[in-house]
Amino acid sequence: MKKRGVLVMAYGAPDSMKDVEPFYTDIRGGRPPSAELLQELIERYEAIGGKSPLLDITNRQAAALETQLGNSEFTVYVGMRHWKPWIPDIVRKMSEDGIEEAVALVMAPHYSRMSIGKYMDIVDQSIAEHGSGITMRQIKEWHLEPAFIHALEHRVHSALKRFSADEQASLRVLFTAHSLPERIREWKDPYPDQLLETSRKIADDLQIQDWEFAYQSSGRTPEPWLGPDILEAINRSSEDGIDAILVCVVGFVSDHLEVLYDIDVEAKPAAEAKDMHLERIDMLNDDPGLIDALAGIVGRV
Repeated sequence: MKKRGVLVMAYGAPDSMKDVEPFYTDIRGGRPPSAELLQELIERYEAIGGKSPLLDITNRQAAALETQLGNSEFTVYVGMRHWKPWIPDIVRKMSEDGIEEAVALVMAPHYSRMSIGKYMDIVDQSIAEHGSGITMRQIKEWHLEPAFIHALEHRVHSALKRFSADEQASLRVLFTAHSLPERIREWKDPYPDQLLETSRKIADDLQIQDWEFAYQSSGRTPEPWLGPDILEAINRSSEDGIDAILVCVVGFVSDHLEVLYDIDVEAKPAAEAKDMHLERIDMLNDDPGLIDALAGIVGRV
């Protein structure tokens, strides 16, 4: 029997505050950030306790996935795009371990050439340089995977209990995901449509009448990014007379900087300043429902 593996990938995060600058430099394609941008990012990490839990969560997801798939059937590896453990190093390790067939899976459900596509470019290059003998199949999207949708719906249902009956009667759900530059629309990139498909499926299943989609975590570049931004959506909701907002993050599956800071530290106080009650769903992290979804996807490829 051929040795099989799964390469689980995520964005990456610095191990400590001293790693923020090289991490940020890697994100920027080797261009060091200005002192102002670096300080801003450092302050964001300080605001969430000094470190992102992303790697720890991804390791837990990988361990749970390996157990679900059957430890004797698959070995699950973790590689990061912008920090250690680097994807090329993990592909080399898979080759050294004798992996012959593997599946590449990013912990993000929606495809864009600028996101999932970039991961897979790194995988292709890593296989060419370090992955002798590995046949790597790629999973590029899973935004409507039933177990994933069901797990999110359970999170929404649980979060709604944090609102009073009166608040629930006039509550708006904001579905969110990481913004990308608007130029992806010129490529007919499926990312915006897939995000709406996920959001609409959840809203329809749960009979949510008042919902919108908003982007978060736009990059600090001069070009326009996809909108509306979540802070704009909060302001508009206030103008509409909305008293309560539930944020359902569909573009991420793990707690990390873009959730812990952009939603909890930035968006929630912005809503409170307008006398609005804002909550967000708990992220899936290593929820069994998410692991079921991932195992089902891998098993079918």
